[in-house]
Amino acid sequence: MVTKTNSNRVKPVRNQPRSASPDRGNIDLSELRMPADGHKIDVRYPRVPWERRREIGKALRERTPRESHGDKVSGTHKRPDPLYLLEVNNRGRQEQLVPLRMGRMAASPFAFLRGSACVMAWDLSKTTSSGIRVIIDGDAHLNNFGMYGTPQRDVIFDLNDFDESTIGPWEWDLKRLVASVNVAGRQNGLNPNQRAEAVLQCVAGYRWNIQRLQDMGVLDVWYLHAYPGREQTLFKMDAKSDAIFRKTAAKALTQTNSTLLAKLAQREVNGGWRFRETPPILTRISDPTRDHIIEGLNLYSRSLPPERAYMLSQYHVVDIAHRIVGIGSVGTRAYLALLFGNCDSDPLFLQIKEAVAPAHGPYLPPLPKVYADHGKREVMGQTSLQASSDVMLGHTTIEGRPYLVRQMKNMKASIETEALTGKSFGFYAWACAALLARGHSRSGDAAAIAGYCGGNTALDEALVVWAEDYGDQTERDHERLVGAIKSGRVRAITGV
Repeated sequence: MVTKTNSNRVKPVRNQPRSASPDRGNIDLSELRMPADGHKIDVRYPRVPWERRREIGKALRERTPRESHGDKVSGTHKRPDPLYLLEVNNRGRQEQLVPLRMGRMAASPFAFLRGSACVMAWDLSKTTSSGIRVIIDGDAHLNNFGMYGTPQRDVIFDLNDFDESTIGPWEWDLKRLVASVNVAGRQNGLNPNQRAEAVLQCVAGYRWNIQRLQDMGVLDVWYLHAYPGREQTLFKMDAKSDAIFRKTAAKALTQTNSTLLAKLAQREVNGGWRFRETPPILTRISDPTRDHIIEGLNLYSRSLPPERAYMLSQYHVVDIAHRIVGIGSVGTRAYLALLFGNCDSDPLFLQIKEAVAPAHGPYLPPLPKVYADHGKREVMGQTSLQASSDVMLGHTTIEGRPYLVRQMKNMKASIETEALTGKSFGFYAWACAALLARGHSRSGDAAAIAGYCGGNTALDEALVVWAEDYGDQTERDHERLVGAIKSGRVRAITGV
């Protein structure tokens, strides 16, 4: 056990055995090193042993029983109109694109879930919390996992979207994930028993990996990667799932800057290259906007390590266009820049995407000042949660707005969740949760989380109840949006 002295240094308590169980009425969370606690690094003093931190996590069950995570969202709190929450979330976006966002969300309940992180953030803020904080993804639904290339050009499977990343309770990520399992399961034709089984597998995957990681060496955790198609990987899979993963990994190998060039750009009469417009998805921008973006790319170079900034200096901008991406991101300012290096067979596509406040922000303590810039915050989230990140990942500011910058095509490919059923659907849910646990363990206390989760299925069963209830709620919210579109209350562009 440790206590804090007046000098803010952490010192061992000499008179108390390290294996002693914490007082369940007086749990000292300062013994857990959590993000944003404000502690200064001082490597002279040891960390509290993992066994002790596991006991602290276990003791937290007395304060927040695992069964309480099954409580319904609409139970004791008056829930605001989800359309109002979306309206607030749309403020500051490009007004002409908001109807496209609403149209995409109206396509299905799962599309609504994907685009409504702001709605779920309110809902999660009213649920119970273990008190253990980590760097959370904030939007860890099934479709935000996928494959991409490492700097060594290996294909790995991991989280791949960090717009909503922040510091918060680890279980908020897990609850969003199981909700997506339930809603996607409905879309794929799973009955209630099959959905429950998939959620059980999902939570079991999280608990399995967090238990495995709790006593692992710190560097060992950071070295862990999931290589689909290899024998030595994070998890074993059934034959059908293995075939799906191998097929997706093979596709990822073909998704490069060179293949993207032929899809999105064309050579002009004068021999130069220019984006091929496909309104409203890919459209031209004005010359002043182009100049501002190039200035932003020059500023972006300062966020890169020196050797990567030098690498960027060997490229030059050829063309820039506005490009709409995703569902929840529609309406934010997002640009695609085409650059060339040694020659016109050496293209580089950089996505310059506006970084807006995270959906969970209003319901959590303020972030440290260093992450007040949302571009920096997203870089922090990505590098903390991913096993390996894009070599071109950085941030910038354009006309006073923060932006994230990254490669558009970095050997990326996604599992088509719409086609998953049976064992393959359950395995995918399990694998995503296992990766989520590894991501949380990189910035949080795996031993404390493992202690809280425990070795039985109490948490699993609670989240089955919660996910089914939230699936019902999502269908109601989706119906409300569809009805508002039909009545004219909400403007929407569908089919794009």
